Amino acid sequence: MPPQLVKILNDSYQAVKNDGQDVIAGLTKNPKTLPPKYFYDDYGSELFEQICALPEYYPTRTETSILKEYANEISELTGSRELVELGSGSSTKTRLLLDAYQKIGNSFTYIPTDVSGGILKTSVLELQEKYPYFSIQGLLGTYQQTLAYLESTPKALRTICFLGSSAGNFSPQEFDNLLTKVTRSLQPGNYFLLGIDLDKSQEILEPAYNDSEGVTAAFNLNMLSHLNWRFQGNFDLDVFNHKAIYNQAESQIEMRLYCQENVTFSLETLDLKVNFQAGESIMTEISRKFDLGILQTKLEAKELKLKKVWTDPKKWFGLILCQA
Repeated sequence: MPPQLVKILNDSYQAVKNDGQDVIAGLTKNPKTLPPKYFYDDYGSELFEQICALPEYYPTRTETSILKEYANEISELTGSRELVELGSGSSTKTRLLLDAYQKIGNSFTYIPTDVSGGILKTSVLELQEKYPYFSIQGLLGTYQQTLAYLESTPKALRTICFLGSSAGNFSPQEFDNLLTKVTRSLQPGNYFLLGIDLDKSQEILEPAYNDSEGVTAAFNLNMLSHLNWRFQGNFDLDVFNHKAIYNQAESQIEMRLYCQENVTFSLETLDLKVNFQAGESIMTEISRKFDLGILQTKLEAKELKLKKVWTDPKKWFGLILCQA
């Protein structure tokens, strides 16, 4: 793998990766939590790609349908020469945008970013072959590292995209902080393209996160496997069950792992012992569902002016284009 195709951000990524202070903080508070970034070792990234193809999981196919219809319009409106994607994964949906930018015929740079080195390297190699006239460089690191890097390398005609409604995984305060960093990473006239899952009924939402094939359960449980190999842990996955419920008051899906026994596990690298009572849970993810009007107000408060919104016919999902 030529090193120029994937840049490890700040040369401190390994130190951040192995730190684990957020694991200690989450597992020692009540109720217990873990950050969603620990879903995404290489196997977790593969499982998420499988989730996106499940019949119950509407967000990916709905967002894809919007991009198929409007990618050309997005490329023409922005006229960007650089597209940066936060949390790119396999960049499957993004290829619709790349195809649209390719039609314009200008020199173009695509920068996929992810915390999973395996899927990022594979994607960059595939994309370099598919788009030989594009400059493609992956950034290996967190959202925060990516946006700090972009802030230090300003560029005209840049678009940052954040697809898949991954913004819903942030608490309101975390999302507010993310938008602040996005604004700092854009020059006046640059664009931000945001994919968001819109609020809808519990009957639609809960099956999307409790699929009949058990792929989402495997994805959730794999977080504990990830902690085991990263921090020399001894979590027994058979002791935990996956469940996702819709919290209507907060307009968010809450995904948890429920422990079935009174048991203690340890993470040797972190010098941490974690006690569980039977029935106790770990919150592993929230997935907030958005109201377009409220979100527009928040974006404009961050100096991200709404340019256009695209939705599917059922108004289940939205793509929002903002300009700094």
